[in-house]
Formats: sequence, structure tokens, C-alpha cells
Amino acid sequence: MPVNFFRTPKQYHHKDFHNAPHTHAHHDTGTVSQKSGTHTIKVVRRVLDANDIMAEQNRKLFREKDVFVLNMMSSPGSGKTTILEKTLARIMPEIKTAVIVGDICTTNDADRLAISGAPVIQINTDQFGGDCHLAAHVIEKALDGLALDAIDLLIVENIGNLVCPAEFDIGEDARVVVLSVTEGEDKPAKYPLMFRECDAALLNKTDLLPYLDYDRDLAVRTIGRIHPGMPVFEISSKTEDGFEPWLQWLRNLVLKRR
Repeated sequence: MPVNFFRTPKQYHHKDFHNAPHTHAHHDTGTVSQKSGTHTIKVVRRVLDANDIMAEQNRKLFREKDVFVLNMMSSPGSGKTTILEKTLARIMPEIKTAVIVGDICTTNDADRLAISGAPVIQINTDQFGGDCHLAAHVIEKALDGLALDAIDLLIVENIGNLVCPAEFDIGEDARVVVLSVTEGEDKPAKYPLMFRECDAALLNKTDLLPYLDYDRDLAVRTIGRIHPGMPVFEISSKTEDGFEPWLQWLRNLVLKRR
């Protein structure tokens, strides 16, 4: 049976974490914006360097606990929460899984995922400027609410954004990006860093292809050009068509960690 640490998602607000400035290549503090471009770059580098240090500490802890960590990213509305609902239903209790959900506001996604019986931690960033990504120190704090010895897989559902989350290592073992066919086939070309930094892509909502003017082959070719050899799983979170190759890929990674 799934391990239940709490029946409803435990919620953290960003104010509960370290008061690190939200500054990187796309979001500078007011002080930094008044300085030279060179100074801005130095500040951004310091923030990213500090994040990388904390990410390595997280990674060390996850390895000590034999927990595989998957960072799941996408733009808003891609269907990643539905994918996670269906994924949890099919891999638990074979793989004991917990989820950290990042959102600016609400516990809507966490409430849905908690129905699976998996322990769920909700992180909201609205009280600290509405950060558009989860950083390593935020994940470190959220781990206080999880019994890592009791799980095999930790999935982080990052905040919906195809830019910022790709820049921040959180100590994960693998990254997945979800691309919906309703977003347009040009998204990989517009946001190449996200697809370059990920280990797999899920092309979701394929059940809608008969009703859309969408060039699936172009989307897949573009992903392959940006990240040669990266697997692209074409799935439907509604019908679960194409789910088994995706689930087997995930199972294999977790089993290797075991």
C-alpha cells in the first residue's frame, strides 16, 4: 500500500524559506537594475553559484537515501498534472513516490495528486514576489516534510514556465519537459535551453491531433536538432495512449538507483 505521511498536501510559502533574492538572467532586483550590465551579470552569477552549491547538497542527500529525483517542467496548461495523476496511478505502490508541487498560488494541483495516496508537498511563491521557478534552497526546505527513507522516487512538478526552471539545478537526477500539441510546434525552437537541458520530452495531448493544424513531425525534428538523441514520448494524458514507453523509461531509471 502507498505510504501516507498526511492526507492533505502540506503547504509551504516562499516566505518560510531563506530570503534569497529572486534574481537571474530574466529577473533582477531593483538595486541591480540601477547598476551596470557587468554588475548585473556578476550578481546573477553569484545567485546561480549559490544555487548550484545547495543543489549539490540536495543531490548528496538524495543519493544517500537512494531516492531518484525527477524534475518535471512545462509551460502552463501542458497537462503535466494530469500526466502525473495517471503516472502515479500506474507506478504505485510498485515504486513508492512522493511529489513536490510548485505553483505561484493555490493548492489545486497538489490536491489532485494527493488523491493518489502519495505524500505531497505544496510550495507557493506568491508571498515572495511570485517566483517563476523552484530553486535548490526551496526544495531543501520542503524536504523537512518528507520521510525520504520511505520513498524511491521524488517527482518535482515545477512552476509552469519554459524559461526560468531550466536555469536552476535543484539536485535532480533527470529532467523532463512536457510539450502540448496545443502550444504550437515552434516552442522548442523558441525555448531551446529548456529542451537542451532535459533528458526526455513528453509530447502530450496527441488525442487532439485530428482536430489541430499541428506538424508533429516538425516538432519532433526540432527537438532532435536541439538535443540529438533525447527520447520523445508521444502520449495522451486523457486516453493514456503511449504511456507505457514513458513509464518504462521512468521505471528503468528508478531501478538503476535502487
